[in-house]
Amino acid sequence: MELTAALVEISEQTDVAEARRRAAEIASHLAFDETTGGRVAIAVTEAATNLLKHARGGQLFVGMACGPSPGLQIVAMDRGSGIRNVPASLRDGISSAGTAGNGLGAIQRSSNSFDLYTAIGGGTVVAATIFPDSARPPLVCGVSIPAPGERICGDGWAAWSAGELTSVFIADGLGHGAEAAAASRAAIAIFERHAERPAEQVVGFVHDALKSTRGAAVAIAELDRRRGVIRYCGLGNIGAVIVGPDGSEQHLVSLAGIAGHVARRLQSFTYAWLGRALLVMHSDGIGTHWSVSKYPGLAMRRPDVIAGVIARDHRRGRDDATVIVAKQGEAHD
Repeated sequence: MELTAALVEISEQTDVAEARRRAAEIASHLAFDETTGGRVAIAVTEAATNLLKHARGGQLFVGMACGPSPGLQIVAMDRGSGIRNVPASLRDGISSAGTAGNGLGAIQRSSNSFDLYTAIGGGTVVAATIFPDSARPPLVCGVSIPAPGERICGDGWAAWSAGELTSVFIADGLGHGAEAAAASRAAIAIFERHAERPAEQVVGFVHDALKSTRGAAVAIAELDRRRGVIRYCGLGNIGAVIVGPDGSEQHLVSLAGIAGHVARRLQSFTYAWLGRALLVMHSDGIGTHWSVSKYPGLAMRRPDVIAGVIARDHRRGRDDATVIVAKQGEAHD
């Protein structure tokens, strides 16, 4: 799945219209009908307006949602004062800003899935996905944010599922901009063609296919829920961490190299994949000092909310940045 995405800075009223325009482009790309497109417009408008009203600005990510059918993903991120009473804020007519208070409730009604994480004094992340049908919210979500000044993200990711097996793939094209994106797209195309094969073999195919490109750091994680294991194969600077139900963190091993240029050795490693565990994968546009355990209750939220919090607080700000989160159990408890 090639991701079409945008990150819109929301600091004044005209930015709300820009966010709505970018979301409409993605909805058109997905061939949404008029009704679904209208739901997108409502959700994006309310999310962007909320950032202005309640947080004095923030960032709104819009992109394609990973799922059995094409969908659109919205992630609103701010560093405001937080929401003191979430249930009340979801009821129409309730607003701490003295307005009609339809924002969060309207987003929730317009979306197939909705969730948020908030901390008093620590800001809020609101995430929603919109599908043209009644698709279930995916257990794998991510955000891919272009480098400053770029409209195209040089990172990319995709997911494939069959029964109890899900494969998650990430590619970080060297540098950023159009050539980096071309390398990532080529890598994703190979993954999607061979996703049912073992991880090590897929990475080998990707390495061979990227020799005419500038190359990429890549990784694939095979999530086997039936056996309770993850088989992981990484090449280059990709971060991957399993967050256990107790908050413990296990870092997965990626070997040195660049797909398409240098791959002295490819090897898969196997890790336990326990109930209620998380897998977080990210490109090097995300710092390495994050920890889900530093955010009380975050591990219980949906994957897109978790990805949004990590991206908001740990993006380096000088390169493309991608965060992907997969959950072993239900998407939301």
